[in-house]
Amino acid sequence: MNVAHRQRIGRAFGSAAGYDDHAHIQRKVAERLANRIAALSLPENPRILEIGCGTGFLTRALADRGLRGDWLVTDISPDMVDRCRTLLGEDGGRRFAVLDGEHGIAAGSGYDLICSSLAMQWFDNQRAALGRMLAALAPGGHCLFTTLSSGTFAEWRDAHRAVGLFAGTPRFAPVAALAAMHPDAYERTLVERLVEHHGNAMEFLRSLKSIGAHTPASNHRPLSPSELRRVMAAFEASGSAVTYEVVTCHYRRPE
Repeated sequence: MNVAHRQRIGRAFGSAAGYDDHAHIQRKVAERLANRIAALSLPENPRILEIGCGTGFLTRALADRGLRGDWLVTDISPDMVDRCRTLLGEDGGRRFAVLDGEHGIAAGSGYDLICSSLAMQWFDNQRAALGRMLAALAPGGHCLFTTLSSGTFAEWRDAHRAVGLFAGTPRFAPVAALAAMHPDAYERTLVERLVEHHGNAMEFLRSLKSIGAHTPASNHRPLSPSELRRVMAAFEASGSAVTYEVVTCHYRRPE
């Protein structure tokens, strides 16, 4: 992914005015990740970095669970940062900043926790990004994040294949690759498959646009109207449901 494509993704999410009303899976994933973070043994006043805050699903869920500390909340989209700040405010030790979470984290920052909910699948290289996160942790610090893996939107890709076409949805990493990125720091992974049902294909496509997740792979050739109609018909014939294959990864910097 080049810089221009990454910027298009940031703008798409920043302009997704209906995000909170349509991001049902994203909200559920954030709540579950917050439960796992709340169960960690962290220092009394931890240094925390959140990557890809969006409108604040994870930020709010962690605050509701009593997480406190020196907490930097970030996103690549200035609009998302502003919306999250407006929702939650800079109290309870929270600060907000625009940050490219893949490339902009400084080594040696000494964070006790780096967390992210459904943002890292948009990175060019999750393994390299995770290496930078681990380098920014204090010894013994935790990195917990959720990301999408290769089974996501399988039904939409199947509909394309059924009519001899290829889907433009991004190719997410397989689960095995996510679990093997940095073996020396690996703790555990958890895989969950969450199914979202839609009334028809157009409803699915509109939902993607509403949450800003409609940017195709950079090398994708847009379908013609007749091709898209054939894909939509095949998708509806299969039931108009899509699977989100969500992987929760827990890595920890060695003591």
